[in-house]
Amino acid sequence: MLLRLAYLTVTRAFAALRLLPMSDCQKDAEILALRHQLTVLGRQLGPTRVAFAPEDRAFLAALLAPLPKPVLRQLRLLVRPDTVLRWHRDLIRPHHARRSRPKRPGRPRTHASIRALVLRLARENSTWGYRRIHGELALLGIQVAPSTVWEILKAEGIDPAPDRTTTTWAAFLRSQADAILAMDFIETVTLTGQRQYILAAIEHATRRVCILGTTDHPSAPWVTQAIKNLIMDVEDAGATIRYLVRDRDAKYPAFIDEILRTAGIETVLTGVRMPRMNSIMERWACTLRADLLDRTLLWNEQHLRRTFHEYELLAFYDYPAEHWIHLRTTNPVESTFATVRLRTKVTKGAGSRAAGLAMVFKLVESAQARWRAVNGAHLVALVHAGARFQHGLLVGRDQAKAA
Repeated sequence: MLLRLAYLTVTRAFAALRLLPMSDCQKDAEILALRHQLTVLGRQLGPTRVAFAPEDRAFLAALLAPLPKPVLRQLRLLVRPDTVLRWHRDLIRPHHARRSRPKRPGRPRTHASIRALVLRLARENSTWGYRRIHGELALLGIQVAPSTVWEILKAEGIDPAPDRTTTTWAAFLRSQADAILAMDFIETVTLTGQRQYILAAIEHATRRVCILGTTDHPSAPWVTQAIKNLIMDVEDAGATIRYLVRDRDAKYPAFIDEILRTAGIETVLTGVRMPRMNSIMERWACTLRADLLDRTLLWNEQHLRRTFHEYELLAFYDYPAEHWIHLRTTNPVESTFATVRLRTKVTKGAGSRAAGLAMVFKLVESAQARWRAVNGAHLVALVHAGARFQHGLLVGRDQAKAA
């Protein structure tokens, strides 16, 4: 192809030299004759396209592409002007591809000024990690990836993620566990549709749970009195509580912080929508729902309080393994409601809400006779006497017997 293209170029150059001695009239006449011949040839070919060799396409593209497009449209050609332009693009595409190819493989190197700025920020702020440096660069309008900052610091022997001098929240909870008390509201609904609010507190060190009360309307006086009762219980137990962790629930009145402050307890509020800051309390609430609330039919507030009085004996994993196994393996609630669903399906519905409640009541009443008592009933007295259990096993048996 290259040899053929060179031959065409040379022959057409000599043809251009032959046109020099010709006058304008002679050139116009030749142009008109060529245009007429092209018209005749196009009439004879009809819909058949003319086949051009690659070297012919390259020569025509190089010759006609520099012309403006309006001028190119006025020429008498065997192909359309857009076809000539497409031939020209195909001709120069390999040239542009070679020029656009990077000289070295891989990602381009970061500018020296950016590297110097990253190293300066790392040296002047020893506690900043690569993420913090990346954020500062983004504020300055410098677009680099966090991994690029990591590689720059790693190449210079600087730790990309140094230990922070400030105390993390998890480290704070571990170091101050003996002085932290967590509190939260837990909601449940009775069979009558009444919503009940349970206020509970838990000690981080011992995992002892104190249920402060239940109510259907947690007013400010009720919450205040519950907090005062909690402070008295803490003082009677001789515990040194310095921090109370709670969320930003609107049920807590503002002046309870003053009451706690007078008792030497500082209130620590969790972040907005950050339950992990109060993870121990949230975990106990989840356990409460799984072990008690989701497995028990609660009729009213009095029934809920009596149930909690019994559940308080089984304190958050510090109760006998026999009790734990019983709560996890017996599920009379699910079996009862499975019977209700079966009967309502057969009878095409309970008929009314009152009929449905009556059916549930009768089923529960008949099922109570078959429900087992708590496994290991002889251990309840030890739990009530203050015996300590770890992972379901009794520790300190002598102290428990003495009590």
